[in-house]
Amino acid sequence: MKAALRLSLLGLACSVWALAALAQDVVDSGVKGDAQRGRAWLLARHDSGCILCHTVPGLAQGGSLGPALDNLAARFTALELSARIADARRFNPDTIMPPTRSTTGLQHVAPAYVGQTLLSEQALQDIVAYLLRPADAPR
Repeated sequence: MKAALRLSLLGLACSVWALAALAQDVVDSGVKGDAQRGRAWLLARHDSGCILCHTVPGLAQGGSLGPALDNLAARFTALELSARIADARRFNPDTIMPPTRSTTGLQHVAPAYVGQTLLSEQALQDIVAYLLRPADAPR
């Protein structure tokens, strides 16, 4: 039992370390998000793809392949959410969510898109601003 607890604590420590390492990359950008632009990005199915897989509070459209993006402010800081959206593979190597701010480890990328990220840093921060806005904020 003690060995299992030690392994669990070690796994938690590694997860915290990985988040801190990725969070450092995100915090250095200094980019401030705008919730209204974030809403537009979320609705831009062909540009961001978010609502193809996720339901988002305040938006009528949405898919059910990924988790619902509600109550995120209760679970994540802006930095943590940015890190997860930027590259969810750091937290779940088996995720099917595409990395939005990474071009490494991708397969079958169309030649026109090689080396390009799905989202700009500004777009990422705009989406985070929308997802973390207060529940009573205008939709």
